[in-house]
Amino acid sequence: MDIRTRTPDDLAACVEALAEVQAADRYPVRRPDDPGAWLTPDRMAGAWIAVEAGAVLGHVALTLDAEVSRLFVTPAARGRGVAARLLDTVRAATPQPLKLEVSSEGRAAIGLYERAGWRRVGSTRATWLNAAGEPALLYHYVSPPEG
Repeated sequence: MDIRTRTPDDLAACVEALAEVQAADRYPVRRPDDPGAWLTPDRMAGAWIAVEAGAVLGHVALTLDAEVSRLFVTPAARGRGVAARLLDTVRAATPQPLKLEVSSEGRAAIGLYERAGWRRVGSTRATWLNAAGEPALLYHYVSPPEG
């Protein structure tokens, strides 16, 4: 498996991988009308993918304000450290402390972040609805210190 910078030519394969994740996990809760645009958040500084044998296994983006975004791993690639490697790649891309938010429903993601030393610093309610039809509870995290 390789981690590399996402190129425009990768977007279609990323959309396919996201469809697998959405079907399995409801991430995102509602399928975006334009998944390619969703995978390219406003003020994106960069995006990386995990690939193997031509298939996209995972994806992550970083915004200009140092927020980790659009992190996912396909169901077939889970348990192989793909998400941790994507997070490490983002952390290596910028000297700034990073932040991210995750829905309280994302138990596997929360476990990953906490095992990797990310620290929860607060919570808010989202403007979008969770699977229960209520404003999602978002947990806010900051990356662990370097070293």
